[in-house]
This record gives sequence, C-alpha cells and structure tokens, in this order.
Amino acid sequence: MRRTILTLASFATVIAASLAAAPAQAANDRYCLQGRNWGYPGNCQFASYQQCAATASGTSASCGINPRYAYSQPYYY
Repeated sequence: MRRTILTLASFATVIAASLAAAPAQAANDRYCLQGRNWGYPGNCQFASYQQCAATASGTSASCGINPRYAYSQPYYY
C-alpha cells in the first residue's frame, strides 16, 4: 500500500514539474540581432530591445522584432 502511494506521489511530482517548466522560454526571443553575419531572422534570443541593442553596439548589426511575433496575430478587415 505504501509503495503504491509513494509511486503515485512521485509520478504526480514529475508530471507537475514538467508542465510548469515548459512555457518559460516563450518570452526570450522577442527581438533578433540582424546583420550580415546573422542573416534573417537572425539571432533571436533577446527578451528586450535594450539587450539586443547592447549586443549590437559597436558592430554592423541591428535589432528587429522577431517575425514569429510580428506576424503572429491575424489581420482582420
């Protein structure tokens, strides 16, 4: 009986931990470092424009919004 309860509790803990960790990275790619060396859409690992601009500073690269977010909302007429 105890073994069954312990197994179920362990299984529930693993499921809860995996569900809670999944959406954490969604906001980390809003802006992309774009330029000759990066191509398009570029290095899309920045959560804020300021982070991207700081990385681009002193290089020939620039920052732009990730097309995944720019075109994610449907346009209604």
